[in-house]
Amino acid sequence: MTDDRLFASQRRERVMEELRRHGAVRVGDLAQSLGVSELTVRRDIAALAERGLLTKVHGGATLPTDLDPSRAPVRRQRSGAAQFTIGVVVPSLDYYWPQIVSGARTAAAALGVNIQLRGSSYDPVEDRRQISRLIASQQVQGLLLAPSLEDDGVDEMIDWIGRLPVPTMLVERQTPHWTPTPRQLEWVRSDHALGMEMAVRHLHEHGHRRIGLVLSKGSPTSAHLDVGWTRACTELGLPGDFVVRESVGLDVPGHREIIKGVLQRCLASNITALIVHSDPDAMSIAQYLTEQGVSIPGDMAMVSYDDEVAHLAEPAMTAIRPQKARVGRVAVEMMVSRLMEGKRRPGQRVLVLPELVIRNSSVSATHRTGTAWA
Repeated sequence: MTDDRLFASQRRERVMEELRRHGAVRVGDLAQSLGVSELTVRRDIAALAERGLLTKVHGGATLPTDLDPSRAPVRRQRSGAAQFTIGVVVPSLDYYWPQIVSGARTAAAALGVNIQLRGSSYDPVEDRRQISRLIASQQVQGLLLAPSLEDDGVDEMIDWIGRLPVPTMLVERQTPHWTPTPRQLEWVRSDHALGMEMAVRHLHEHGHRRIGLVLSKGSPTSAHLDVGWTRACTELGLPGDFVVRESVGLDVPGHREIIKGVLQRCLASNITALIVHSDPDAMSIAQYLTEQGVSIPGDMAMVSYDDEVAHLAEPAMTAIRPQKARVGRVAVEMMVSRLMEGKRRPGQRVLVLPELVIRNSSVSATHRTGTAWA
């Protein structure tokens, strides 16, 4: 009994370590990394929740917040921080952004500040409308923004944001190195370029020398992925000529014909591995390959970029996982620091490193570790 309790204690500390690193954990990922059943992980989460150390959510857990009705509010407040309200404007309230918002709420709860959330729609006009509404309410002391920075309107939008009457930081967005604003804008975002390098190097280590890239058309992330792709291919001496900029998710009209064309080009170019952004597009390609009798990873290895639903693919998809909850947490912590210290605090621009999560789609089961690392 003593050994069992000790093992459970060690296992639960591992769960808490992952929570502290990421702000949220998934039952399936924990079960895989700990080498235990999902039932065991759920029991561990339940035990930790009873002690108030985490909050149970569907499919996993988060760090404890005041949103959990089962526990009394317990906050670690910084002196003077409780009066702050931070406005958050994100371009979508589904896919990718919920984890960032969750991380922001976790940090806000721990620091005793409030969050006012607004959703936009990847549209600069709507971005301005939502930001202006928050300013007009006179209830927010700072803003965390993820605006649409289109090529023909970037300078105008950055100039407008830089002159807002409250401290402002960008989230998962990056300004030019220098901005013509009264104060250089701050930002925190995922290092997507490095994430792409991780994917290329992972496939290269497993013997692939003809690797293709499929980028989701119109995604703000694509430019960063392009940078990482070019850098990795150059450093490894790989041809970087196979890049497809097409959305091929199941909701895209004619996606099967698009995928068929992509794979015909793969065959003609002797491509043996694909990196696909994002998860829905990768899963769509994997489904088509399976229907055509193409083995994954035997005939075509695959790595997805995002890791929102990659674990649900068949086979489970190796993926680059941006630390979205961490990005949200760091953004709130930076803003609270700015609000408390004012101009005394130097400006910050922070890159958060992604992780490579190895599953079945890129290496055979005998070589798979089931672990994640930065």
